[in-house]
Amino acid sequence: MKTHPLIEKLAGQGTVLTDGAWGTQLQARGLAPGETPDLWNLTHPDKVAEVARAYVEAGSQIILTNTFGGNRLRLAEAGAAGRVREINETGARLSREAAAGRALVFASIGPSGKMLLTGEVTEVELQAAFFEQAEALARGGADGLVIETMADLTEACLAIDAAKTTGLPVVASMVFDSGKDKDRTMMGTTPEQAAAGLAAAGADVIGANCGQGIAGFVPICARLKAAAAGLPIWIKANAGLPEMRDGKATYAMTAAEFSSFVPALVRAGANFIGGCCGTSPEFIRAVRQKIDSASRP
Repeated sequence: MKTHPLIEKLAGQGTVLTDGAWGTQLQARGLAPGETPDLWNLTHPDKVAEVARAYVEAGSQIILTNTFGGNRLRLAEAGAAGRVREINETGARLSREAAAGRALVFASIGPSGKMLLTGEVTEVELQAAFFEQAEALARGGADGLVIETMADLTEACLAIDAAKTTGLPVVASMVFDSGKDKDRTMMGTTPEQAAAGLAAAGADVIGANCGQGIAGFVPICARLKAAAAGLPIWIKANAGLPEMRDGKATYAMTAAEFSSFVPALVRAGANFIGGCCGTSPEFIRAVRQKIDSASRP
């Protein structure tokens, strides 16, 4: 299946290193529980830029943006539905400036937080919200868009459809955290069903992120690859499962333990590798070393 020229170029250069978690990094810089991270693009731009820079310095070739909840449906919960354009444009610009030409910026588009199945939101409303966000991210200078942590395949496909209108490459990533083997989305979608649906919707890259520790991503990656119709695979795993300590989620897995799974992910077909919840620039440096040592003759 044909993919975007930029993705074709990147995938032809070997394993591409993306970034790690944003939420835990912002929390380490003072983001309070329950606070809307996306608003920090406007209120604490220096700290947001700090996170982006830290990942570039750790070796990330692609960094994301602090815009995961930047659609109007989620921002409405913080009384900021009217600030979609400002929040997303600024988020893309902050990452772009922090990258300073050393990394590409693939802007983050997360789920709406509303359920189609229960009638909380309509397909028309969802598509409009994703279109508005994607346009703002493109205006902010993003090199690509990452639709991530999606549980509902229909919602993911609506987001892809909206994102494709920008002409930017589109990554679509599902969260597999349910079922006996943790190989289904919350809605019951398998990796094979996700791969077929995301590819048919026009994604340039398909993948999985969040939901579980990195060990579980190796078989999921292999199944996505086998069903991906030749599209590249994007993997961003959590640093194990969180434990609650003093009301905060903590992750026990070390950067060395996390990066030890990188060779297996590469063998399973991962083209883009980074980290999700609980990972940090230290994890990205460790992954960088594994990728580099694997590519040496």
